[in-house]
Amino acid sequence: MVFMIITRRFSSFRHERFLQHFLMKKLLIASNNDHKFQEFSALLAHLPLHLVKPIELGIELDVAETGESYYSNALIKARAFHQASGLPVLADDSGLEVVALDGAPSIHSHRFVPIEKASDRDRCFYLLGRLAEKPQPWIAAFQCTAMLYINHNQVYSYHGLCPGQIITDYRGENGFGYDPIFLLAGQNLTMAELSSELKNQLSHRARAIQGFDALRDWALQE
Repeated sequence: MVFMIITRRFSSFRHERFLQHFLMKKLLIASNNDHKFQEFSALLAHLPLHLVKPIELGIELDVAETGESYYSNALIKARAFHQASGLPVLADDSGLEVVALDGAPSIHSHRFVPIEKASDRDRCFYLLGRLAEKPQPWIAAFQCTAMLYINHNQVYSYHGLCPGQIITDYRGENGFGYDPIFLLAGQNLTMAELSSELKNQLSHRARAIQGFDALRDWALQE
């Protein structure tokens, strides 16, 4: 008798979980980057959303980021992934801006190094080489525009930034890109030294999502 009660409760629990999952809105993340998907998963965990990787749908897009702003690049990616899937899409474009380099590398952050298939370490040390003759401190900020693309008539975005400075020490193992040489303002930690929990509060991507009211409202809308 007890076994039957437990079984029924377990079956009811599984049924409720199935319904919750079924009723969640699907949102395609417009990136093949696992680090970025994990960040978005953590940042959106409080919302009733089922996040989808492109590879789950058999989508393998390499979108040329030809825009001249974070917004335009995010839009290019969002539109391409929406056309390929028919799903609402969350896209973003981000970059590092360094005052001593007149805002570079900015939207060209990933392609800043004149080396084919450059690694993150290559990017960091190339940037430090460009800054070597510039007076310190090397004030900088990570920038991010997040975009929700539901359809061509419903496109929403929000911009977040994280201020800090570039340092010569390569510190931390938890980040990617320029994270190990970016010291956050008000913290004695690089972006790569932050715990996942703290990064999901302070990063440029976190701040873009935190202030993205349109995304939250859409997710909660019945």
